[in-house]
Amino acid sequence: QVQLVESGGGLVQAGGSLTLSCAASGPSFNSYVMGWFRQAPGKEREIVAAISRGASTTDYADSVKGRFTISRDNAKNTAYLRMNSLKPEDTAVYYCAAGLAMRVDLYKYWGQGTQVTVSS
Repeated sequence: QVQLVESGGGLVQAGGSLTLSCAASGPSFNSYVMGWFRQAPGKEREIVAAISRGASTTDYADSVKGRFTISRDNAKNTAYLRMNSLKPEDTAVYYCAAGLAMRVDLYKYWGQGTQVTVSS
């Protein structure tokens, strides 16, 4: 069982930056791929970014490519999402998740979410 706790959300102006962190506890953090998802009010949850176990592979939603960067530090059991050039449409609750593969349906463990609000 892996427990995930997100932090780093908040209120930021358009064009600003935030870095989200996802601290994992439990065994074998480096056995899991990590993903960041978000859900805006009235919308379905969508994947934002994913990173492989050894961080050699990353993937991004088209809407965030070039603006967001996912990373992980396996020694610290922590994943990160650096968000630059934020837009009001990035406003959502952001969740990190741990999974068996970089497929949306294979994420097994979820954090509680952290709110990101981007003002115009």
